[in-house]
Amino acid sequence: MTTIRRFCCNDLLCFASVNLDHLTETFNMSFYMTYLARWPDYFQVAEGPGNRVMGYIMGKVEGQGESWHGHVTAVTIAPEYRRQQLAKKLMNFLEEISDKIDKAYFVDLFVRASNTSAIKMYEKLGYVIYRRVLRYYSGEEDGLDMRKALSRDVEKKSMIPLKRPIRPDELEYDSI
Repeated sequence: MTTIRRFCCNDLLCFASVNLDHLTETFNMSFYMTYLARWPDYFQVAEGPGNRVMGYIMGKVEGQGESWHGHVTAVTIAPEYRRQQLAKKLMNFLEEISDKIDKAYFVDLFVRASNTSAIKMYEKLGYVIYRRVLRYYSGEEDGLDMRKALSRDVEKKSMIPLKRPIRPDELEYDSI
């Protein structure tokens, strides 16, 4: 049986095997700790029998006005637990918090343009490609900014795709 629960400090010592995938971004400990301290509701873990970490989602809420949104910083599932709807469950959890608690207009995420299986999964969850960010990943690979409108965005304006790609320096960031 799988349990979805809030990520805790001890999980930082147990989730290395989940991050071994070459498509998963790995961050330094202080980055994870900042998310855990500032956005604890957006940092969840899928835990299996024997307290084994099966996957996790890490996100935040940011922006202003109609750009107020939930952001998925990372969602990853250990290879042996994929194809069990865990990523979908974690994404639904983050979307629910963004929509019902923080009253966000949309949820966004970035994905490598080459990660076709993830792109297909996000599209099945209702995400659209909003824009391409040139050389987003390590200055080499393009990233796709994908978005899903939430109930506050009745007209789904947040999902209208941009017509041209952008550079990373054109992105709007909230400082952590």
